[in-house]
Amino acid sequence: MAQFLVETVWLVPCYALIGGLLAVPWSPGIIRKTGPRPAGYVNLVMTFLAFVHSGIALQTTWNQPPQNVFIPWLSTAGLDLTIALEISSVSVGALVVITGLNLLAQIYAIGYMEMDWGWGRFYSLLGLFEAGLCALVLCNNLFFSYVILEVLTLGTYLLVGLWFSQPLVVSGARDAFLTKRVGDLFLLMGVLALWPLAGTWNYTELAQWAATANVNPTTMGLVGLALIAGPMGKCAQFPLHLWLDEAMEGPVPSTILRNSVVVASGAWVLIKLQPVLTISPIVSSAMVGIGVVTALGASLIAIAQIDLKRCQSYSVSAYMGLVFIAVGVQQSETALLLVLTHAISAALLVMSTGGIIWNSITQDVTQLGGLWTRRPISAIAFIVGTLGLIGFPPLGSFWALMELADGLWETQPWLVGVVVAVNTLTAVSLTREFGLIFGGKATQMSQRSPEAHWPMILPMIILLGVSLHLPLVLQSLSILPDWTSLNKDVALLLISSSIFGCSITGMIYLGNIPKPIRLPWQGLQDLFAYDFYTPKLYRMTIIFSVAKISQLADMIDRFVVDGIVNLVGLFSLLGGESLKYSTSGQTQFYAFTVLLGVGVLGMWVTWPFWGVQFLNVIFQISTVGYQ
Repeated sequence: MAQFLVETVWLVPCYALIGGLLAVPWSPGIIRKTGPRPAGYVNLVMTFLAFVHSGIALQTTWNQPPQNVFIPWLSTAGLDLTIALEISSVSVGALVVITGLNLLAQIYAIGYMEMDWGWGRFYSLLGLFEAGLCALVLCNNLFFSYVILEVLTLGTYLLVGLWFSQPLVVSGARDAFLTKRVGDLFLLMGVLALWPLAGTWNYTELAQWAATANVNPTTMGLVGLALIAGPMGKCAQFPLHLWLDEAMEGPVPSTILRNSVVVASGAWVLIKLQPVLTISPIVSSAMVGIGVVTALGASLIAIAQIDLKRCQSYSVSAYMGLVFIAVGVQQSETALLLVLTHAISAALLVMSTGGIIWNSITQDVTQLGGLWTRRPISAIAFIVGTLGLIGFPPLGSFWALMELADGLWETQPWLVGVVVAVNTLTAVSLTREFGLIFGGKATQMSQRSPEAHWPMILPMIILLGVSLHLPLVLQSLSILPDWTSLNKDVALLLISSSIFGCSITGMIYLGNIPKPIRLPWQGLQDLFAYDFYTPKLYRMTIIFSVAKISQLADMIDRFVVDGIVNLVGLFSLLGGESLKYSTSGQTQFYAFTVLLGVGVLGMWVTWPFWGVQFLNVIFQISTVGYQ
């Protein structure tokens, strides 16, 4: 039975796809008598089956060589588009994480979306997302990975725009879609340009080709930069990072997936392409540079935000920046560990604050407070999620950050400083958020804010237990690095930075210091609060340029293209009117007009033949007259 499930594990994406399709009749209200709730239950059952299937298959595939499945799709004119799937312990483990988190998110949505009119549409889109993510981790072909990423981009647009009657939701969905499309466009260029160089899109064959490739450095640099543009958009890296903030207009259950596994879709493709990208030192340096700028910049921005969702969204961008650094320095296994530990902790943080958003009037953290006594379970979940996201032993992210910093200690020690700084700033940001929400006295906005009901608490408690036991699970799978082999100085730096960030911020936001806390210089405070003025820079550059080009195109269309058409129409009208009043009805007049037209047409057609002779004659006559 277990072997059969391993051989058919490539069908796991079909579970979610079937669930999403079965939910469609409830989405537009074709089925009305039962209400939309059966759509959620159908998806829940299918996701549970996918999770069980993946879990059993993981036990069988662990420490076993990868198996390849090839599904012929199109072969013509030297182009072979075969869907290549890789069934390995890593890909099946990713299936378990995706289906498990989606299962918890769907249970959470039963409570969060209880009275929502878009229940059926929401669950069908969750099914689409799950199917796309599962297909992505199984896919071993760059071209089809790009196609799946496009489907996920469409899913992001539809999920963010679920409540399309609200103007902010519509603009958020549009901005998220267009921002990710910029990265996807460059990624498509890189995908198409890579084919003539490598002759394949299979990840395994690309890695073998990259080991002995002899390519022009400039060409490979341009192709590599195009290939990392797609993951930049998916992982919300600077300057394509604003979409994640805009996407927070969507429902919280979709944010659980977006902050955990959806942003990791770009990181997955980046990790798979790591052998190709490291051919060019320029591309490796670019990945490190992008990661450093995003990790530090997003961490600084997060500490100045007052919207509950924005605080967490920028922390996600910062953590994905560390993944870019890991891939840039060729630490692919560390990048996978970073993605795993971040997914668990980020999902737990969203769940812990989702209940506050659900039954509170505001998302402004400065208007909340005193929720520790009213929401103890959510507070504990937030603490565990915070400690699981920073370098605090023995939770998961400590080992991932430790392995990353340990690998950089000898070769690029300045990047260790970046990792420690990002860890400190993340601890400051999340502790600040905890202090403003759960600490202090209850405000008017949080006076009546009880714990959410069981469909939202149950998945949060389950994920809390998973986060606490994650190090034991990783140790049993022999994934955690050996403690005795790690650099004790690096470990001390990480632990000290975590304690420093949490303690200093805790004394400020849990003490009697007057709030709000502001930086000494208002300009610096505004710089962080307004995202380094990135939206304003976009408006002054890209949006302004596109608007002016659009105005110019409109003027050309109206005055040149339409002008020519209108001139022809006016000439025809005037010609018809002149003929109407100039015709006499006599046959000889019509014959004369036809002969005149034929003569003019003949002269125009034969001008290249006799026109030159005519000009020569005139030239000779003028020459004789001059003599």
